[in-house]
Amino acid sequence: MLISLVSNGQPQTPDRLELMAPWWSFTKTVLAATALSLVQDGLIGLDDPIPDQPFTLRQLLRHEAGLADYGELAEYHTAVAKGEPAWPADEMMRCLDGTRLRYSPGTGWRYSNVGYLFIGRLIERLTDMTLDDAVIQRALAPLGISNVRFAKTRADLQATHLGSTSNYDPAWVYHGLLIGPISQAALFLDRLLSAELLCAGLLQEMQTARTLGGPIPGRPWITPGYGLGLMQGSIDGGHSLAGHTGCGPGSVMA
Repeated sequence: MLISLVSNGQPQTPDRLELMAPWWSFTKTVLAATALSLVQDGLIGLDDPIPDQPFTLRQLLRHEAGLADYGELAEYHTAVAKGEPAWPADEMMRCLDGTRLRYSPGTGWRYSNVGYLFIGRLIERLTDMTLDDAVIQRALAPLGISNVRFAKTRADLQATHLGSTSNYDPAWVYHGLLIGPISQAALFLDRLLSAELLCAGLLQEMQTARTLGGPIPGRPWITPGYGLGLMQGSIDGGHSLAGHTGCGPGSVMA
């Protein structure tokens, strides 16, 4: 287990935490911050329709767009378990019937990795950059985060020290899979929530969550919810806890 503690924007844990680890779905928080930087710069509005789509950026970020998730496909789990190469994104969308909305945007909630695939594509479209460059230039570098990159090949994952990833194709994470030190993930979250990237108004929007029921066994929230790329909710003592979990072969990020 690797643990990183940050206080007042500075790491408080040993250098060994510079070991690389997969960030799994914590990548969504980084993508959300990147997308919100585009809102901050006036390139898109939170409630503007996504080009050629019936949902808004806010709905995508909060999993309210009506999209399904490829985790529902039994053949996806079979292929991953066998160590097969990832399907092209278009093939995955065909297998999932991914363009068919499961509910009208804004009227329900359904966790969707596909939604964050759309967000990644939107970031590339609006910035005219690769997703790698956009995330670095608009989210990671401004917060002083280094030694973090997208895993593209199995060899990239062999550099990580958590999980059983030697036979896993990172392209199965269709919105992209960041890898980096746990300490850098903790620093990113601390500095993001300290309003070092986004203005106070946008940070408040990011932390405005849709409540998703009551307490969940094994999780700290009393009222769990999902904001804009953040898992957010109240905990004992009247406090609020924000972050994002993630899991993949052999490891969990929290």
